[in-house]
Amino acid sequence: MTFLWIVLTAAVACLGGWPLTAGVLRLAKSHSVRAADAHELHAGDPDRPRHAAAGLDGGAPPAAPAAPDAGVLRGGLLIGVLERAAVVLAILAGQPVAIAYVVAIKGLGRYPELKQAPAASERFIIGTLASLLWAAVVACAAKALLL
Repeated sequence: MTFLWIVLTAAVACLGGWPLTAGVLRLAKSHSVRAADAHELHAGDPDRPRHAAAGLDGGAPPAAPAAPDAGVLRGGLLIGVLERAAVVLAILAGQPVAIAYVVAIKGLGRYPELKQAPAASERFIIGTLASLLWAAVVACAAKALLL
C-alpha cells in the first residue's frame, strides 16, 4: 500500500506541477509586461525629472524590449517533470540533500543557454522555484498525512 501512495504522490507532483508552474510564469510575464508599459508611460512624462526617466532615481532602469521567444528553453516540460519526480522521491526517501543535486545539475545543464539569453534566466528561476515548491509541498503533505 505504501508503494501505491508513493506512486500517487509522485504522479500528483509531476503532473500537477505543470499547470501551476505555467500559471506562475504567465503571471510573472503579465506583471513584467505591465511594469514595462508603466515605465514607458512615465518615461515620456514631461513633469518627471530627466534622471528619473533614465532610471537613475533609484527606480528600475529602463527595460529592454524582449523578443517573443526570448524566454523559452527547449525541453522545459520534460525537465520539469523529472525535476519534480526527483524532489518527491528525495523527500519521501528522507534525503532532502538530494534536492541540491537536482538544482545543481539543472543549473549547470542550462548554463550555456541562460548565458546567451538573459531573458530566459528569469523564467528559469521562477519556473524552477515554483516547480520545486510544488513538489516539496506535495511530498511533505503525503509524508505527513499518508506515509
